[in-house]
Amino acid sequence: MLTAAFCDLNTADMERRCFMEIKILGPGCAKCHQVEKLVKETLAETGTDANVEHVTDFKKIAEYGVFSTPSVVVDGKVKSVGKIPKKEEIKTWIGK
Repeated sequence: MLTAAFCDLNTADMERRCFMEIKILGPGCAKCHQVEKLVKETLAETGTDANVEHVTDFKKIAEYGVFSTPSVVVDGKVKSVGKIPKKEEIKTWIGK
């Protein structure tokens, strides 16, 4: 079961849509951008809604206990540190 960190309540039809919160941790280097692109491509390919944020502030990155980048955090849980994950691995994190 996935835990959604961000929910949008549409009051017109009372439809509730929840999104995963995915954070790419890294200073903005080429590998970090590659990971962000892979995550977004995987989300699009699987039809998964998620809020994707690229965190570049080293203090905020350190709050996750991460000292190697790029790193990926899904719904507050660190899933990958210091590497470029494969799409199949990303799919397991998003439940696809």
